[in-house]
Amino acid sequence: MREIERQYSGDLAVIGVHSGKYIAERDTARIREASLRYDIAHPIVNDRQFRVWRSYAVNAWPTLVVIDRNGYVVGAHAGEFTAEMLRPLLERLVSLPAKESTAHLTHFPPEIPAIAPSTLKYPGKVAVDGDRIAVSDTGNHRVIVGRLEGQARMRIEHVVSLSEGEGSKAGVPTAFSSPQGLAFTGKDLYVADSENHTISVVDVNAGRARTLAGTGRQMRTNADRMEGALSSPWDLVVVADTIYVAMAGVHQIWAINRHSGLSRVHSGTGGEDIRDGPNAGALLAQPMGITADDRRLYFADAESSAIRWADIDREGSVGTIVGTGLFDFGDLDGVGDKVRMQHQQGIARRSNGELLVADSYNDSLKWVNPESREARTWLRGLHEPGGVAAAEECAYVADTNAHRIMVADYGSSEMLELEISS
Repeated sequence: MREIERQYSGDLAVIGVHSGKYIAERDTARIREASLRYDIAHPIVNDRQFRVWRSYAVNAWPTLVVIDRNGYVVGAHAGEFTAEMLRPLLERLVSLPAKESTAHLTHFPPEIPAIAPSTLKYPGKVAVDGDRIAVSDTGNHRVIVGRLEGQARMRIEHVVSLSEGEGSKAGVPTAFSSPQGLAFTGKDLYVADSENHTISVVDVNAGRARTLAGTGRQMRTNADRMEGALSSPWDLVVVADTIYVAMAGVHQIWAINRHSGLSRVHSGTGGEDIRDGPNAGALLAQPMGITADDRRLYFADAESSAIRWADIDREGSVGTIVGTGLFDFGDLDGVGDKVRMQHQQGIARRSNGELLVADSYNDSLKWVNPESREARTWLRGLHEPGGVAAAEECAYVADTNAHRIMVADYGSSEMLELEISS
């Protein structure tokens, strides 16, 4: 839509109609933050009771409805679409005269965040390795790398943005665009660059980044796939020589060789649902967080509000720890199928084997035992946390809508804001 909005800025008015699946997504304040987080400039209607949805006979997310300048519906499309698909219709409509001047384009002033950003702006993920720490400063399109001085202070060593370049010879962008997942391995920091659809590697000693995988364009066709394109990589974890990527855009886990950059699908068919089974035949639903031990991957399957696992062995399986369906969500501790969470986006594994989950739409952190399938709430009062990292004595949390990193002590359960200095 951004491409279409730019090209037809004088002739096209875009109105987003938000008919939220989740309870949290029906809150106007959260919708405002989401629009700012994703740099959405057009007005958005909060259709919390699905009245607009029903009046246009919508039955799928997303659905595009095209209305001409005389107010008549001239087309609708359910499902994903590209600018190329829409452009012929818009060219035809722009060329047609209006009966009367009944419609006028109005530009609204931009909204402002409820909490003002300071050093960070909508940080998505955080990673810790010893005294090394990295933060995806997602809203500022950069990655910050530094050292911990004690538990709650970070000294910045490198701010990685590469904003001086317009693009490499191969056409891959050289500036981050909404970076998310981070993973340290030795002197390398791997970055899931969600809107460039690439995996980058940063030399943390030098502060320089290069693209490892992806073409800079979102994968939409088999031809794109053959060229090495990715689709909304959201988080990653490194096991030996393989980077496992939560590929949110295609509901899969991918495996990428961290030396060659060659990629393959590890888990999921590409269909969206919650279905266990062999890696190649399982169904996932927008994985947005991932961690691992030496045997299994553990991931936050956001659209099914589930925590699931996948064997690292390619011939292994996918299973579910908590979560039961695409429309089963809530805020309930318990064991197994009784547990309810709401669109989790972050997950980390503590050294004792427990999983720490950023239960994003419930503004909380929760512990999940992968063996007993027990889930229990640990901390509340966050602001849609998107990422979490488990150190030895404390956890680091990307408190996304509050534009900060929080430090949570395992023993005392006290939370402090990470102090960031140059």
